Amino acid sequence: QVLLVESGGGSVQAGGSLRLSCVGSGRTFKDYPTHWFRQAPGKERERVAAISWSGSTTYYGDLVKGRFTISRDNAKNTVYLQMNSLKPEDTAVYYCAVGKSAVVIEYWGKGTLVTVSS
Repeated sequence: QVLLVESGGGSVQAGGSLRLSCVGSGRTFKDYPTHWFRQAPGKERERVAAISWSGSTTYYGDLVKGRFTISRDNAKNTVYLQMNSLKPEDTAVYYCAVGKSAVVIEYWGKGTLVTVSS
């Protein structure tokens, strides 16, 4: 069993920054990559970033490349998503997830809301 707890969401103006954190527990958290997804109102959930356990491999969605950075501190069982140059279209609930790939997710966090105003 894996427990994922996200934090760091909030409201920010366009151009601002936020850092999301995902604290994980359980063995599976260490076996699979960690992903960040987001879901805006009325839209499908999309993956924005992912990172391998070692941190050596990362993935970014096209809409966030160059603005978001994913990282992890395994000593703290924490994965971060640094979000810079935020845009109103980044407004969504952001979820942390663990799984082999974007389509094979084993566990989800409950999400944290990010609101970007223009």
